Amino acid sequence: MSSPQHTILAVDDEPHMRRLLEISLRQAGYKALSAGNGREALELVQQQQIDLVVSDLHMPGMSGLQLLEALRKQFERLPFIMVTAQGEIKTAVEAMKLGASDYILRPFELETLEIAIQKALAINRIQLENSFFKESRQPTVTGLIGDSAPMQSLKQMIQQVAPERATVFIVGETGTGKELVAKALHDASPRKTELFVAVNCAAIPADILESELFGHEKGAFTGAVKERVGKFELANGGTLFLDEITEMPIQLQSKLLRVLQENVVEKLGGNRQIALDVRVVAATNRDPMQAVKEGKLREDLYYRLNVIQLQVPPLRERGEDVGLLAAYFLAKRHGQLSESARLCLHQYRWPGNVRELENILERAAILAGSQTIQPQHLPADIAQSPGLGPASSTANLDTSATPVENDLSIPRATEAIERRLILKALEACQGNKTKAAKQLEISERSLWNKLNQYGLR
Repeated sequence: MSSPQHTILAVDDEPHMRRLLEISLRQAGYKALSAGNGREALELVQQQQIDLVVSDLHMPGMSGLQLLEALRKQFERLPFIMVTAQGEIKTAVEAMKLGASDYILRPFELETLEIAIQKALAINRIQLENSFFKESRQPTVTGLIGDSAPMQSLKQMIQQVAPERATVFIVGETGTGKELVAKALHDASPRKTELFVAVNCAAIPADILESELFGHEKGAFTGAVKERVGKFELANGGTLFLDEITEMPIQLQSKLLRVLQENVVEKLGGNRQIALDVRVVAATNRDPMQAVKEGKLREDLYYRLNVIQLQVPPLRERGEDVGLLAAYFLAKRHGQLSESARLCLHQYRWPGNVRELENILERAAILAGSQTIQPQHLPADIAQSPGLGPASSTANLDTSATPVENDLSIPRATEAIERRLILKALEACQGNKTKAAKQLEISERSLWNKLNQYGLR
C-alpha cells in the first residue's frame, strides 16, 4: 500500500519560477498547488489540507519570513522550506529559528528539492508520533497468546481480513483483549509500518472526545491555545482503533459516520478538509444490536462499521490457554505456580477474562515473593473447591467466598465478595455501568474505581 499523496504548496511571486516548482513537484509524485504571494498562500492553507510549504524569501507585500511567522501562529507543525539566494545565509538561519524545517539555495537541482521535502516530511511524522506516544497510556502490546480452537479460528480470520481496507467490528466481553486483536490485525496488514492509534471512547469525557478524534484549530474554543492534531489525522495511512464505541455520544456518532463515508475530516474551528486513508476498527463489550435497540449506537453507523465482525472468545471457552497465559504473565516476574494453584486457575470461570487473570497473577506473585504461588496467594473465590466460582448463586456468596485454610484475611475475603458482586451486576446489566452501579447501590464513580482496583475494566 502506498502512502497517502502529500500536497505541497509552492509560493513565489515570479510566474516562471512558480510554474517550474509546480512541474518539479508533480514529477516527484506530489500533489502541487501554487500561490503568487504570502496572502494568497495563507488563504490556501486555511481552506484546505497542505502538508508542506516551499516559499521564496523575497516577495512583495508579505515576505517569506512574514509568511512563516503567520503560519506558525496557526499551524505550528506545518513543514516549511525557505528558498533563498547564495548571499542570504543569515536570513535563512533566522528562518530556521522561526521554525522553518529547512532551506535551499537558488539555483537548485530537482534532487536537492526532493531530499529537502522528504527530510521535512519525515521529521514532521516523527514529531507527530512522539507526541502521540507521550500522550498515549495504552499498554504495551504482547500479541495473541493461545492455541485453543477458538483462538486458532480467530487468528485465521485475522489473517484473511488483514489485507483489506474494510472496517472491522470487534465484539467481546470486558477483558478478552479486543485491543490486542485490533493490533494484531494492524500488524498483519500492509499498514503495519504506519501508526496504530487507539482511542477509548468511554475513558474520554464527551466534551473532549470530538477534539481528540478530529483535532482543532487554534482559538476554536476557550482553552484551544494551539492547533491540535486529531487521532484520525495522526492515524492517516495506518489504523484507528475506537474502543467502547457504544459509549460515544450519539450526536458525535453522526459526525463519525460522515467521516467514514466521505474519507475526509475537518478540525473543530476550521474549514479545511483533510483527506484520509485510515482503516477504522471499532470494538464493544455489549451486544451491538441490543445497543442499537437501546439507542446507544446508531443503526446506520453499526452497519457501516460491521463490514467484518470478529468475535473474541471469553477465557472460559478457551480453558487450555489459561496455562499459556499464566506462564507468560508470570515470566515477567520470574514467578512460578504450584500444581494446586494451577488447578484452581483452570477450574475458575474467569468472568473478567484475560485482564482478570493478569491482575490476579500479579497480585499473587507479590504475595508469594520469591516462593512458588500457592492457592492461599490467590483470591478467595478462586482458591476454593471446584464447581463453585462466579456461576454460584448470590445466596452462597458468604460461604463460597470463604478463604481457604491458612488464609484468614478479612480484606481479601471482602475483595473476593466485592469482585463477584460487581461481575454479576455487570453481567445482569449487559455491561451497562450506570445500571450496574444502581443495582450495587453505589455511585458510578465508585464502580469505576473498583473496576480499576480489581483489574476488571
